Amino acid sequence: MNRIVFIVKGNIVFIAVVLFSWLTMGSCAQKNHESGINQNSGMKVTEKIFKSEEEWKKLLTKEQYEVLRQKGTERPYTGLYDQHFIKGSYFCAACGLKLFDSDSKFDAGCGWPSFSVPTGKGHIDEHKDRSYGMVRTEVVCSRCGGHLGHVFNDGPPPTGLRYCINSVSLIFRSAEQIENEKRNPTDSIPISGE
Repeated sequence: MNRIVFIVKGNIVFIAVVLFSWLTMGSCAQKNHESGINQNSGMKVTEKIFKSEEEWKKLLTKEQYEVLRQKGTERPYTGLYDQHFIKGSYFCAACGLKLFDSDSKFDAGCGWPSFSVPTGKGHIDEHKDRSYGMVRTEVVCSRCGGHLGHVFNDGPPPTGLRYCINSVSLIFRSAEQIENEKRNPTDSIPISGE
């Protein structure tokens, strides 16, 4: 009888070890998938920035923190960049990653800055957003994870996309400013990811 109990216990231990190994490998695969690293895609991978909520609160204004870190939304037609059409680029207000060029900006009449395409592959991540009883696609900065807004399928050709972005989550640099910053890199907003 003791031998039968040992065999049963041994099989349970073996099964437990196999299950643990399988779950651990699955977890590692999931982490690699979530990190956005795709070895075969040729997509540029953006280095991630991680800060505590206290660090973000010190770095951002109250409005920026509410939108970028707490997924808030500014009221329509109140944002600085809604009707802003100057040649240049828009950067993440939290980490400085270049997100959009003025060439892709258009007036969607929705009350928020709208863009048809991000400035570079891998600069924006997308997530399903089921808040407020709707299903939408949230867009976040791929470097710091800051909430930017949402993307919709009602934009102009050729992409047919409308990246509806909160002004407060952006910092604008004119083409002239960017050129000056390249010659004299003294600005606190990094220009990486161009």
